[in-house]
Amino acid sequence: MTQLTPISEALTSFSHISLDEMDNVRLMNRTDTKYVVSVNRLPGLLAKMNGDYRILEINGNRVFSYLTTYLDTGDYLFFNHHITGKLSRNKVRFRRYEATGITFLEVKKRTNKNRTVKWRIENNLPSDGIFDAAACEFINRHVPQRPLVLQPVLTNTFRRITFVGAEVKERITLDYNISFTNPEGRNAALQKIAVVEVKKDMFTDRSFITAILKESAVYPTGFSKYCIGSAVLNEHLRKNILKPKLLMINKLEYEYDRLVLA
Repeated sequence: MTQLTPISEALTSFSHISLDEMDNVRLMNRTDTKYVVSVNRLPGLLAKMNGDYRILEINGNRVFSYLTTYLDTGDYLFFNHHITGKLSRNKVRFRRYEATGITFLEVKKRTNKNRTVKWRIENNLPSDGIFDAAACEFINRHVPQRPLVLQPVLTNTFRRITFVGAEVKERITLDYNISFTNPEGRNAALQKIAVVEVKKDMFTDRSFITAILKESAVYPTGFSKYCIGSAVLNEHLRKNILKPKLLMINKLEYEYDRLVLA
């Protein structure tokens, strides 16, 4: 019999929600708040969430793999916009949802009112680097930069658990087993941390998970997998602004090691 990991075991008692049901909680115009924790704190966090959240389940699976390819200009315009806190900034990516085998081309926009808006179409990453007509039209509609100047700059894989509020219109994602690869073949992994993201409708104030995290002395922090992965793998990119985030990761990795050895 397969032995469950502490995370998998903590998921077994959650009520589940199907993908079709979750479409009713698709938050394309929302506020996003991120938290970063040591991954070995997840089982305790999950225990406190049980009862207030339902877990996404597809074909009997509750943990899913994602493959994301980020696009940027040759001079990393999107990266620089993000780390300098520019209002009204974009991310463009292809994301493959391994559970369904579907890949979407997605544009994620942070507005000057601190809202997050996402658009997407089903579309595959071109193997020859040339976008098809649908991808070009989509990018032209949502991004000032033209498709011809965008290129793959980072590949990111991770495992995700998704929850939907039982009473409140919100979605929670827990991402872990995070890894990065760039086109030059350099790679890095963040195996000891997890990213918790609270996605709420822009008109919703209540959130059980926010209270749970606060009780555990876990507080919001901006965290972009794209920016962290790009900074770690590319020596030429500006990193000074990201140093507090990189130090936070080091601290959480130390916490993980300390708890494992305790």
